[in-house]
Amino acid sequence: MKEETKMKEKALEESSLLEGIGSGKAAGIVVAKVKMGVSLLKALEEIADRKGIQAGIILSGVGALRCATFRNLREFPQEFPVRPENRLYFKREQPLEILSLSGHISRNQQGKPEVHAHFSASAVEGNTIVAFGGHLTEDALTYVKVVVAVAALSDISMVTEVEPQTKSPDLVVRG
Repeated sequence: MKEETKMKEKALEESSLLEGIGSGKAAGIVVAKVKMGVSLLKALEEIADRKGIQAGIILSGVGALRCATFRNLREFPQEFPVRPENRLYFKREQPLEILSLSGHISRNQQGKPEVHAHFSASAVEGNTIVAFGGHLTEDALTYVKVVVAVAALSDISMVTEVEPQTKSPDLVVRG
């Protein structure tokens, strides 16, 4: 019976659209108020270190930023890895209101936290409110009332490893 179950699992895995899947439990929710004038990305890494988060989901973030660079893919690269010239870096140095913040936290092979987060923020241009979005980069500097919430997960393996096809760090989910 065990052999039959293994064969079914292998057939399912081979036909799956997923590269990895796992189930875990919410071990707790961490809420942190972030100081003014610091990197939001670095603050998320500090949360992971201080709370020992090995695997986590960024649930939300609110508040204002002094400035930020929104990073997006400009074009699909001819070959991997993606290089800076394949990306658009859109810098805004003005008050920005965080509209959304989401992503995941894992550990790399050296045990350091890896944060992969996307965010959107609004700004004022003339008498119009405009919104931007992209990858959270290190130069997104906090201003006032920045609060983030992170779900720490247990009973799941989430690690960052170099993905052979794209030749860049990516999330590996197991369990």
